[in-house]
Amino acid sequence: MIVRRTILKQDLVKKLYPDSISMKSAMQQLRNEIDICPALKQGIEQAGNTKRHYYNKQQLLLILEHFCITLEEFEQL
Repeated sequence: MIVRRTILKQDLVKKLYPDSISMKSAMQQLRNEIDICPALKQGIEQAGNTKRHYYNKQQLLLILEHFCITLEEFEQL
């Protein structure tokens, strides 16, 4: 499986929170999840710049690992 180098944050939350009422609330849910887990937050910060609208491959893998989702499962969402 080929993993893209970056993924748009909005595309990620669409898959992680499909029942969310809006994109803004889905983004907030992900931010809250990252904030309550210091290890995840630190890992994401160390894996690259977090100010852009994208997560890099390492950040994506950390988030998926936190949610116990494999890359294959993520692609099927």
